[in-house]
Formats: sequence, structure tokens, C-alpha cells
Amino acid sequence: MTRLRLSARSATVATALTTALGAFVSVGTATAATVQLNGEWAPFTRCPVDAPALLAADGLERTPQCVVSSSASGSIKLGNTTVTTGRTNLQMGIVQNSDGSSTVVAPPGGALVADSATVPGGLLGLMCPSNVPAVTAICNQITNSTLNKITATVESAGTPFAFDQSAGALTDLPIVSIPVRIHLENPLLGSRCYIGSTSKPILLRPSNVNYPDFSLTFFDSAGNLNDEGEMSRVNLVGATQKDSTFAVPGAGGCGLGLLGLIDAAVNLKTGLPSAAGNNSLTLNDTTTSLAALGAPGTVAPNAGKELSENWHSAVR
Repeated sequence: MTRLRLSARSATVATALTTALGAFVSVGTATAATVQLNGEWAPFTRCPVDAPALLAADGLERTPQCVVSSSASGSIKLGNTTVTTGRTNLQMGIVQNSDGSSTVVAPPGGALVADSATVPGGLLGLMCPSNVPAVTAICNQITNSTLNKITATVESAGTPFAFDQSAGALTDLPIVSIPVRIHLENPLLGSRCYIGSTSKPILLRPSNVNYPDFSLTFFDSAGNLNDEGEMSRVNLVGATQKDSTFAVPGAGGCGLGLLGLIDAAVNLKTGLPSAAGNNSLTLNDTTTSLAALGAPGTVAPNAGKELSENWHSAVR
């Protein structure tokens, strides 16, 4: 390998190590990937490679990248209620700017996708008993598991922002701010019961508790491992991530038009709204990967277009 080639590889590694790579939580309904990708491209099924901001990245002033983060399990505490999470997945496009800042580009369907989570105790635990007659009447209707079960779905409530280009490889630094709202689903709650909203979201800011393990591979445009390939993939594995800085607003829109009575019952029982410091997020054994084109500048000025073409060439 020539000295020039070695320098390019070193630049690629340095760039990757200073790129914020983190895993982020959601409690939601699992959604099947719309595409399958070959080889090293496989995890990046939802990277928004055709978004205008990524396509316009020139590889000099703006460098395009794909990030995917996942966790097998975790938990989130909102007020008095703790929910155990299942598999989580976040995917984003990132434009690394020459001034050190980063721009996050979310997939069309939102950055967060995850397994659904069941709220402990269901509706009985969430708002019963109550001294409000209308709420008591609902509590008396809950005679089977179908009416009692509540699932919580964390939905994107805006594009992630404040992405730190080094925090993902370090510890104790917020990686990114992720606006979310939580959809509480139950036949008696109606279809519009949320904790948080697009105008007043919950802002998750996860940080690594420990340093993740690092590995680096190179591959060709179609995803095949190749030490001379034009693509690189960084993997950061095994970090636990936490956040206890976020505030949680009260629930709203619950209860099939009962003039806020169900909202009040849910909020009273769960301790919402809840100030920052009373809530927490934990993600176990996170795995994060970043895919990027070669060394900076090697594919200028069409880096974004080439990243998109490579991604599409790996679709199975």
C-alpha cells in the first residue's frame, strides 16, 4: 500500500473517531425495513441518502455520512412510571460541516423505530382508583386484559439536533438532542393520548457511561469487504448510555372527549408533569455504525451523489 493510501486511511479513521456515534432510545412499534442491503451496508436500511441536504454535500465543506444506532434493551422512567424497553433503532443522515458543526437529516418516516413496550399495571395502574366519577366508571369497565393493557410508543416529534461530533466516542457528554412524544394506546384512552407533543416535546440527550469498543472495516460500493474499497464503516459497540436531564410534560388528549378528566387522572397517578432530574433513560449494550466515503476530499465535489449511488447499488 502506498504512503498516499495509508494517509487516506489514517484520515478516514481520524474523521470517524471524531464523529459522534451514539445509540438513542425509543419505545415504539417495530417497523419492517423497506429495503435489504448487501454486506457492510446491511444496517443502514433507512439512511436518507436521497435527501437534498445529503445529495448536496460536496465532500469538502460538507461531508455526508450514514449513522445507525441500536440497543437490545433498556428502560425509561417518566415521573413515577418505569417502562422496560425492547429493541431500539435510530437512523440518521449526517452532514459534517468544515466548521466542526453537524447537520442531522432524518428519514422521511422519522429517525426512531423500536419494539412496542407495555406499561406496567396497564390502565388500572395508570389512573385507578380515582375519586372522579367519570374515571371511576371507566375503572369499573376494565374487566379483561385487552381493556387494561397500555402500550407506549415513542414517536419522533421533530428532527434531532445539537449533534456533537465527538461525544459519541467519549463518555459523559450529550451526543444529540432527540425530540420525541409518547403515544399511549388503549381502547379507553382514544387515539390521541400523548405525553409530549411536536410543540412541547420530550428532549432526550443520551451520553455514554463507558467507552465503546472500536472497529473499522473498508468495503466497496456494493457492500463487499475490500481493504481497497472506497467506503469505510466504523463500529462502536458495548456502551451503556444514560440521560437524566430531560423534563416530561403532562399527558394530553386522553379519554374520548371527557374534557381533560382522563388527562388529569393519568397525570396525578404517574406524577406528570415531571421536572428534569426526576426522569431517566438507560440503554444497554448499544451498537452504533457509521458509513462514509473514503478520506475527506477524495470524492469532491460529488460526495453526496456518490454516497447515494453506492447505497442504491447495495439494495438486494
